[in-house]
Amino acid sequence: MPAGEPDQEYDVVVLGAGPVGQNAADRARAAGLSVAIVERELVGGECSYWACVPSKALLRPVLAVSEARHVDGAREAVIGPINPGGVFRRRDRYVSDWDDTGQTEWVEGIGATLIRGHGRLDGPRRVVVTTPRGKETALAVKHAVVVCTGSRPALPDLPGLYEARPWTNREATDSSEVPDRLAVVGAGGVGVEMATAWQGLGSKVTLLARGSQLLPRMEPFVGEYVGRGLVDAGVDVRMGVHVRELRRAYPYCPVSIVLSDDTALDVDEILFATGRKPLTDHIGLETVGLNPGSWLEVDDTCRVTAVEEGWLYAAGDVNHRALLTHQGKYQARIAGAAIGARAAGRPLDTEPWGVHATTADHHAVPQAFFTDPEVAAVGLTAEQAAQNGHRAKIIDVEIGDVVTGAKLFADGYDGRARMVVDVDSRRVLGVTLVGPGVTELLHAATIAVAGEVPIERLWHAVPCFPTISELWLRLLESYRDSFITMV
Repeated sequence: MPAGEPDQEYDVVVLGAGPVGQNAADRARAAGLSVAIVERELVGGECSYWACVPSKALLRPVLAVSEARHVDGAREAVIGPINPGGVFRRRDRYVSDWDDTGQTEWVEGIGATLIRGHGRLDGPRRVVVTTPRGKETALAVKHAVVVCTGSRPALPDLPGLYEARPWTNREATDSSEVPDRLAVVGAGGVGVEMATAWQGLGSKVTLLARGSQLLPRMEPFVGEYVGRGLVDAGVDVRMGVHVRELRRAYPYCPVSIVLSDDTALDVDEILFATGRKPLTDHIGLETVGLNPGSWLEVDDTCRVTAVEEGWLYAAGDVNHRALLTHQGKYQARIAGAAIGARAAGRPLDTEPWGVHATTADHHAVPQAFFTDPEVAAVGLTAEQAAQNGHRAKIIDVEIGDVVTGAKLFADGYDGRARMVVDVDSRRVLGVTLVGPGVTELLHAATIAVAGEVPIERLWHAVPCFPTISELWLRLLESYRDSFITMV
């Protein structure tokens, strides 16, 4: 049980100063509440320093060179390999050399109090922070604690794992030396993106996937396109295998990998991209009746359902709704606005002019992967639509065959789009895109899905010629023609 009088009191305390925590703090401050935000590492969190930002900084030069090589007249200008040193210097600029001064100033600029140290719950409406020097500060909380501590890599329990000193997303994004040989274990977004990046930087990459499909949660054709792209780039893609054992005699010796098909593979480094776990092990969940290390179940205002009196919230990875930075930031904005409304005694969703939504809607979750080709998707796949009971019409378009803007973007443009439409409501349920440059088409698809825009209205959203966005017209025409051929 908590003991002693608190040192300070705040309306809201946020655990974690990554993008999610920052958004929660910002919305709570906008509501006029006093806010303390607690961070044990760098202000800006995983996304800013070891995930989204550095990974895309590494990938962009690789994709830029690939795009140039797909344009006649430009490919002749691409001579020699990518310069890893230049790529790493570019990455370092975008992570501010792992200096969080700028983001610290932003937190202070919104009027929040930044407390550096490890924060943990110490019973209802109470947080204790242990500073880097070991001092403990107790905080009393009037309205809400928001847990935004994120997640950590989930490593498999394998013989020799500790001795192998495997890479996780952190080493994969902050390393400045290119291993001659790299094994990437995992078929999800981190796995395929890092295989793309490090192969482009000069490593000989082997991608090991346990299942039969890359990016298995997406439409099946996505993995086919991405797999072909990886193979064309020189990646050794091995499907249906998993790691049984690792052997490494000394830290800088090669890693010997024993695989499930009884073959062995020697590499210089091995990266595990095999999922995430909630970073909730040591934040005092047991003091409020929750299990340490667990995901936190929340309602649509991001309030933790298992805690009485509704003072505990969780946004981002920790609630396991969508392990994506942009969705976590969206949830944090929802949580901060809901806390503000409740603190003022206002009903939810009554903010003037609809400026701040206070309940989350997760039927249009966008995701993008910067592989070669790129991947973008939002809403339901065809299989998910069927599982959810929709009568759905599936529209597929080969982008390079029918979109002039795509042909101009890349000679021999190779990509596909799928639109899933509810037959009864005539609204778009989901869109999946694969091809060069398609990530920039994603927000239009997200608006169509999130806004539940009727097909009849989409005809009036005229795409500019000649852009790849003219794909929307081709999708609508194919949808129309599918009914004409049925008559």
